[in-house]
Amino acid sequence: MNPILEVQNVVKRYADKTALNQVSLSIPQGSIYGLLGPNGAGKTSLIRIINQITLPDEGRILLDGEPLGPQHIKHIGYMPEERGLYKTMKVGEQALYLAQLKGLSKVEAKRQLEYWFEKLEIQGWWNKKIQELSKGMAQKIQFVVTVLHQPKLLIFDEPFSGFDPVNANIIKDEILELQRKGSTIIFSTHRMESVEEMCDHIALIHQSNKLIEGKLVDVKKQFRTNTYQVGIICNQIEKLMYDLTQKFEVAHTSFKSLNNELQLEVELGNSVPNELLQILVLNGQVTHFVEKIPTVNDIFIQTVS
Repeated sequence: MNPILEVQNVVKRYADKTALNQVSLSIPQGSIYGLLGPNGAGKTSLIRIINQITLPDEGRILLDGEPLGPQHIKHIGYMPEERGLYKTMKVGEQALYLAQLKGLSKVEAKRQLEYWFEKLEIQGWWNKKIQELSKGMAQKIQFVVTVLHQPKLLIFDEPFSGFDPVNANIIKDEILELQRKGSTIIFSTHRMESVEEMCDHIALIHQSNKLIEGKLVDVKKQFRTNTYQVGIICNQIEKLMYDLTQKFEVAHTSFKSLNNELQLEVELGNSVPNELLQILVLNGQVTHFVEKIPTVNDIFIQTVS
C-alpha cells in the first residue's frame, strides 16, 4: 500500500524545547492511522505542520509524493480538538463560507451541505447560530465542514469529544464510510477503545520521539507474551496447580464469566497452547481458553512508562 503522506525527519523547536525530534512517519493510502501519545508528546505540533499552520525547522512532508505546499490545502480536511466555528454566525452561512475557502463553488458547497445535513438529520439547524447549539450539535457542524469538500486526507483530533454514545457511534460510522470511499484518515485520540475499533495502523510519539509505528496487528504481535486466560471447573485444584506450575508460570486472575470456575492466567513461554490444553482437559472441564492479546491501552502504558 503506497503512502499518501510521508513525514521525513521532521524537527520542530519552540525556544529551548524540542517538540519533534527527527520524526518520520509513513501513512498508507486508504488507512485509518492512529496518532497516539500522552499530552505534550508532539502530536499537535505535527498536525499543525501537516496543515501548514506552522513550518518544520528541519525535514519535510510529502503528500502523494510531492513536497507539501499551499496548493495541497484543498486536499486536506482538519477537525481540531479546539473547535473553530464562529459562535455568532448562522450555521448555513458559516458552512457555505468555509466550504468556499476550501475551493468549492457556492452551488457545489450548497449541494454538499444539503446532502450532509439530510444524512445527519440536522436540516433544521441551517438558520441557527452556533451559540444556540449544544456542544455535541456544534461538533456535528464541525464534522460536516471538515469533510464536505471531499479531501483525500482527513485529520481528526479527538473527534468524539462532546458526543453522547449514540452520536459518537453515528460519527464513527461516517468516518468508516469515508475510508471505504477512499479517504485516508489520521486519527488522534486518547480513547484507546476507539483506536482498537477503527485503526489499522498506529504510531506512538513520546517526548518528541517516535517510539512505535506499524500495522496494528503487527504491533500487537511484538507485544504478545504467549499468555492465556483459562477457566476450568476442577475438583482437585491442588493437583491441577501442581501439574501446571511444573511447566508454566501461573497466576490467579479474574474475567467476566457466567460460570463459577477457577480462573487462571498461564504464561506458556516456549510451549504451545496444546500442551496447556492437554493438562487442563485431564484435570477438569475447560470453560474458557483464550490468548491474552495486548490491547492498545496496554501497549501505550507499557511504552510510555
